Amino acid sequence: MRIREGNLRERMPLKGLTTFRIGGPARFLAEPAHVDELRDFCVLAQEEGWPLLLLGGGSNLLVGDGGFPGLVVLTRSLRKVKIEGYRIWAQSGTSLTALAVLAQKAGLSGLEALGGIPGSIGGGLVMNAGAFGRFLGDLVEEVEVLMEGKVEVLTKDELVWGYRKSGLEGKRIVGATLSLVPGDREGISREMALLNKKRRESQPLDKPSAGSIFRNPQGEEAGRLIEKAGLKGFRVGDAMVSRLHANFIVNMGEALAKDVVSLIEVIKREVEGFFSVSLEEEIVYAGIFEENEDCLVPGGPLL
Repeated sequence: MRIREGNLRERMPLKGLTTFRIGGPARFLAEPAHVDELRDFCVLAQEEGWPLLLLGGGSNLLVGDGGFPGLVVLTRSLRKVKIEGYRIWAQSGTSLTALAVLAQKAGLSGLEALGGIPGSIGGGLVMNAGAFGRFLGDLVEEVEVLMEGKVEVLTKDELVWGYRKSGLEGKRIVGATLSLVPGDREGISREMALLNKKRRESQPLDKPSAGSIFRNPQGEEAGRLIEKAGLKGFRVGDAMVSRLHANFIVNMGEALAKDVVSLIEVIKREVEGFFSVSLEEEIVYAGIFEENEDCLVPGGPLL
């Protein structure tokens, strides 16, 4: 195992690497240039007993103010893509937006709704990312994961797909093969533009956020319940419930993780009180949120 000199940095800030723009520093930070380096860093973390966080686009994630007391591995340099016929193979760090654009240029349809999600395909697979009723898992043929230092291939049928779940939780994703369908380039482009327009009109894209905070309860929309509870615009510190979409918490400037956690607790309590509905977070917590607290360690790459 060889680690390139200078590619294991200490006490590196994480807030700029998340879409929330919140979080303390990583004890160690690495950015592998290829899969062999990714494997080496995963082995190193295991040998040293360090908590490990694979970080893609940094969405859907709240990092504690105390930072991450282990190794954070950025996957953003792992973004090779190959297109063969109707199939696209992409490494885990490839952004969903970039992948959707490449598919459109190749005349392949299926990724139009996912192109506006600010995350990587690795995190998107873990969460079975979706928008406008379309889900990434519906397109998957195979997923490549690191297991005991080797790349193993999991077929779609070996995984358990559902709302915000995939069966890939805790896995270290290397890449995936998606199966798309042929389409008209101009028609695909128009569809992408239309869906992105809907996003801009319905989501607070002008402020840092982690995306949707809560999963939608069965037969209901979390944002509608939060709005009906009168919480639009409610804030703790610089963390505020969006006035545009109540299932988004936005960072109004210098929000801390503790502000977001407190605001989430208020939202859950109020919605439970008004509607007897228990909201469940969609975002992932990582790092240290209170002094002397054990590290919360999510598994696998993240959005």
